[in-house]
Amino acid sequence: MQSYRLSSSGAGLAGLRSTREEVPSPGPGEVLVAVRAAALNHRDQLVLDGDYVLPVRADGIPLAEGVGVVAEVGPGAGSGPAVGSRVVPAVFPRWRDGPFALDVADQLGGSLDGMLAEYRVLPGDALVEVPGFLTDAEAASLACAGVTAWNALTGGRGVRAGETVLTLGTGGVSLWAVQLAAAMGAKVVATTGDDAKAELLTRLGAAVVVNYRTAPDWPAAVREATGGRGADHVVEVAGTLAASVAATAFGGQVDVVGFMGTPAPVDPSALFTGGVTLRPVALGSRSHLVGLVRAVATHRLRPVVDRVFPFDRAPEAFAHHRAGGAVGKVVVSVATTGGR
Repeated sequence: MQSYRLSSSGAGLAGLRSTREEVPSPGPGEVLVAVRAAALNHRDQLVLDGDYVLPVRADGIPLAEGVGVVAEVGPGAGSGPAVGSRVVPAVFPRWRDGPFALDVADQLGGSLDGMLAEYRVLPGDALVEVPGFLTDAEAASLACAGVTAWNALTGGRGVRAGETVLTLGTGGVSLWAVQLAAAMGAKVVATTGDDAKAELLTRLGAAVVVNYRTAPDWPAAVREATGGRGADHVVEVAGTLAASVAATAFGGQVDVVGFMGTPAPVDPSALFTGGVTLRPVALGSRSHLVGLVRAVATHRLRPVVDRVFPFDRAPEAFAHHRAGGAVGKVVVSVATTGGR
């Protein structure tokens, strides 16, 4: 089979190499998955650059997110998906439910081999079947950004119908958050620095779009759009934590997903006087993935896909993703050559 491996974390794109290896066989409780597509996320660039916060195995297969079809079931995996089922694996295969802990921190595309290969052996109980109406590229985009957005919106106090959710920009997590929050009956206020992207955000479910370039005091614009109250929930992805707190309603929640660059410091008094809760979000569990897939099936949600690259051009997919102009998911299509 064909696969890609990283010669070492920190080598950048130069460390990504194409390899040919034997198709693995599933052991007890495992299944062999013929991969159809794998998707890129910001974390995958961090792995390439040696900046990822969790351990990364040497010579590992990259990409945490993907979709495939069960090709073979190992002994003792009979209660899992059957042969022929189209499935996505949880990024943290051993994190079934409950709070995140270091003893379940093994993750695909990091300390475990990821999805940029024609075949992968995976734990049967880490897999979730996906709706048939999604394309492979769309289904490959569920388990990382989608699960993170789902965790942000359903964890802690959770979003209730009629509340206001603030999303920032048009990254993968934010685009998912817009769709999911709107499906939950929330009013979505989204920010962007590009008026051309406002139409996409509106189409996905945003009721109000604020351009933070033409309105640099965007927290004030958010408050204006919410009758002076502010947002009940903020999905914070940009490292603008102080501004996000300023845009949050009294008693609201800021779900801290990540940051770009150096985050601005937050005045603790702003948290106290505003009654704001900060909640860190570390992707999500298999239970979060199940919840997301159920919501996607119920509301027929489709993730935004920017571009699909063929398997032999996977390095170009990484370069395109790193350039930062993609709106939606960058996906690598994986066509198996068949056989062992």
